[in-house]
Formats: sequence, C-alpha cells, structure tokens
Amino acid sequence: MKLPARLATPAALLLLAALTATACAPQTSDGTSTADEKTGTLRVWLFQEVSNKPKEQVVEQAVAAFEKRHRGTEVEVEYIPVETRAQRVKAAFNDPASAPDLIEYGNTDTAGYVKDGGLADISAEFAAWDETKDTDPTAKRSVTVAGKVYGAPLFVGVRALYYRTDVFAELGLAAPRSQAELVSTAKKIRKAKPDLYGIAVGGAYTYGAMPFVWSAGGELATANGDSYKAAVAGEAALKGIATYTSLFGDDNCPAAKCAQMGGNATVTAFAAGKAGMAIGGDFSHAAVEAGAVKGKYAVVPLPGTTPGSIAPAFAGGNNIGVLKSTSHRTLAVDLLKSLTGKDTQGRLFDAMGFLPTYTDVRAAAAQRRPFVKPFIDTLGAGTRFVPASPGWGQIDAGLVLPTMFQEIVSGRKDVRTAADDAAKKMDAAFAPAG
Repeated sequence: MKLPARLATPAALLLLAALTATACAPQTSDGTSTADEKTGTLRVWLFQEVSNKPKEQVVEQAVAAFEKRHRGTEVEVEYIPVETRAQRVKAAFNDPASAPDLIEYGNTDTAGYVKDGGLADISAEFAAWDETKDTDPTAKRSVTVAGKVYGAPLFVGVRALYYRTDVFAELGLAAPRSQAELVSTAKKIRKAKPDLYGIAVGGAYTYGAMPFVWSAGGELATANGDSYKAAVAGEAALKGIATYTSLFGDDNCPAAKCAQMGGNATVTAFAAGKAGMAIGGDFSHAAVEAGAVKGKYAVVPLPGTTPGSIAPAFAGGNNIGVLKSTSHRTLAVDLLKSLTGKDTQGRLFDAMGFLPTYTDVRAAAAQRRPFVKPFIDTLGAGTRFVPASPGWGQIDAGLVLPTMFQEIVSGRKDVRTAADDAAKKMDAAFAPAG
C-alpha cells in the first residue's frame, strides 16, 4: 500500500500496519471479505473527465462530509482513464488485496461485473435509503441484475435532436415532428446547402441508431429464460434499421465519410457548423456551446414514427458500486451514499451538466438550466436499456451493431442479411452468458 505523504509519521506507520492487515483480511470462497472495519482508509476509483477539476471539487465536498461523520477514516480518490477501465477493474476483481473499496462504472458494465463476482449486493441498504424513493426507474434498472441491486446510479444521460436555427429559418423549415419528416428535412438541407450534412449520422453510432429501432417497435433482444435472444432481425427492428440507414448517402451524409463516424464525430461535425442537425446528448451541450454554432441552435426530443411522438432513447450514464472484497463494507456503503446522494448529484449537474438520477433533483435542475428540458422530456417519454447480460459487453466490444450498419450503408449487404448475421453473433455472445 502506497503511503500518502500526509501520513508519513510514526503514528501513521502504526495505522498503516493495521490497514495492511485489513487489506489482507480473509475472503470467502466468492471473494467477499469477512471483515467490516469501522475505521481506516477507503480507496475510490472514479472516471477522469475531459475537464476533471469541477468533478474533483464536488467529490472533495462529499468526501469531507463523510470524513467528518466518521472520525478515524480517510478517503483516497484516484481518477482513472475511462479507456483503460476494463483492465484496471478486472485486475482489481482478481486481486482483492489491492482493489479499491468503491468504483465508478458505466451502466452497461453492470451485468458483466456482477458475473465476474466483483460487485457487492447492496439491495437491503438501497431499499432502506430514504432518498432512493425518488430514483428514476430506468436508472435503478441499470444497477439491478436478477432482482438484486449492485450499486447506486450517479447520473443519467440521454440523447435528443440538435438543429441549426439559422439554417432552418433561412430555408423556412420547422423542427421535424416525425422520423419521416426528419429524413425529408435532412435531404432538403443537403440539397439547398451541399456543404452541410442534413443530419450528421454515424455507422458506428449505436446509441444514436437504436431509437429508430425502438420507435418502430423493434428490440435489441428479448428475454429468453435466464438469457437473451437477439431480436434485431425481427420485422419491426428491420423497419427501424432501414430508416436509420436511409440517412447515409450523397443526399444527406455520404457513406464514404459517415459510415465510420461515431457519436462524438457527429456532434463534433454539428458543433463545427458542418451539419444542419445531429443526435447528441445532454452531455454534448458544453461541446456544442464551445463550437461555431453557439447561439445558432436549439434542441428538441428526437421524434418517433408518429407525428408529435418522442423516440425511446438509450438511458446511458454511470453508477458507483461497492466491491465485494472491501473490508469496510458499512463505511463503503455510507461513502457511496455521500457520492451519489441528492446533494452531490445536484452539485455535479451544476459543475458538469450530468443529469441527476433523482426525479425531484432533476426537476429542480431544469429550473436552473432550461437547456435540459428536451432531455428531461425524453426521459419522461420512456427510455430503454441494453440487455442485462454479461454477453452485452462482448457484443459491444465486438462492434456487432456498428458492423451491421456499416455493411448496409456500404452496400455490401441488404438490411435483412446484415441483421440476420448480427443476430447470430449476438446469440453466440448471449449463450455462454446465460
């Protein structure tokens, strides 16, 4: 254990010896620590943001309040790169003695981390925590596997439709109210202004494409006992895939340029003034505000298939979980409450723009910052989540859905053939995960 400089005293060395013994506390066969120390050092891994200082300041406040409540405790926070989280977390699960007590993790990682045996079941504590009565149901599902809760939601993120108000005014266009209008509007913009994409779309933008599938009545997968069965080749899903892929072409977003684009690239294109529309998240707001279109754009919910409807959005976001191997279980759960509670989430929204997972805190945030209203309306209309299966991690990492979209927009395969092939790959990933 690395000794922080502020602890390098004789008394601290005695404390270090005690902490080292605690770190090596006996584990049960499933990796659960048999100790529950009420003092000592707790270690936390959080994700490092592009601009991390505001997050650090909010976390420092939450940690200070925790340490004041628990004399004899200290919290060490390490900010880790999101890109290398998989390796770091896997190593922590395999080596409990060096593992942190709490981790921040992407909500699509939940099922995989539970299967790996790394996260503690905190169902009882979550249910008894008064604040959780206001937790958004979708956010709660993101920490739930097989009816048990393995952490607390930290923030939620959804996507909506950004559009250029100056371009729309010049061309006499109105914000689209259906996906058919979205397609036609995009092509009108491209025809009138060939230097712009009508709407920037990406073949590698899975979570920008999924609302088209869901709004058409399709699904990524359906529950099949304890596992899942791919549904992307179902008739309804095929309609949604066809609508999304129809946006790739010289009449909107040329496949040669757009097939490889992901979500960040589409938002970057919009922010740079190269597109009339884009599908972006609440978390994209700062980037757009810093771009060439500042003051010349607005946001509305992404429309569904019928006029006036809202397409179901993917409910992204991050959670914080307690590791099963912690030797400070009670303290770790209380620290989790400090880091994910209503006060902290409100501060994170003000500092970072992260949407709170508590409905009341989110409503208050909307009063302070009106730009979030389209995203809150989208949440209110109903969101979707990925299959709660460890197999999803393999599907995501294997780029199964981006490959499907890219095969279609490049003309290598038709919609049905590409979807059938993707479904086979998905089923292969779900099978061992069951």
